[in-house]
Amino acid sequence: MAIETELLKGERDKLRDVLRDTEAQVRKVEADLKGLRQREIQTKREIEALSTLIEIKEHREVKAEGT
Repeated sequence: MAIETELLKGERDKLRDVLRDTEAQVRKVEADLKGLRQREIQTKREIEALSTLIEIKEHREVKAEGT
């Protein structure tokens, strides 16, 4: 019986190590995802800013043509 208990404990310890590694990988992926989301938000802001500048320029050009 003692051998089986030690075997089970050994397997449990191995699984704990695997779980620890998996959790570390999850934290890394979550950090990478956060960085990508920040980059996505920044890119969307830049697109919106450029779109606004384009609209202003086009509006001024149409106004200039009308005068």
